[in-house]
Amino acid sequence: MSHRIVAEIVGNVLSVVVSEGASVLAGDTIVVLESMKMEIPVLTEYAGVVRDLTVHAGDVVREGDVLAVVDPVLA
Repeated sequence: MSHRIVAEIVGNVLSVVVSEGASVLAGDTIVVLESMKMEIPVLTEYAGVVRDLTVHAGDVVREGDVLAVVDPVLA
């Protein structure tokens, strides 16, 4: 089952740290948001492979917007 990584705040996408197809571990930063002059890293809670990135640097996101989808690695 895929895991959706969502924005928890309204903000601007400052940078996208990973690319589609990248392997990530739980706790890895996926994107960095900027809100009220603060940088907020968005972390994945799941290990897996980034299947889909839905944002780019400069995009504006709202709370609940999907930033990325991570597919778990099945052993």
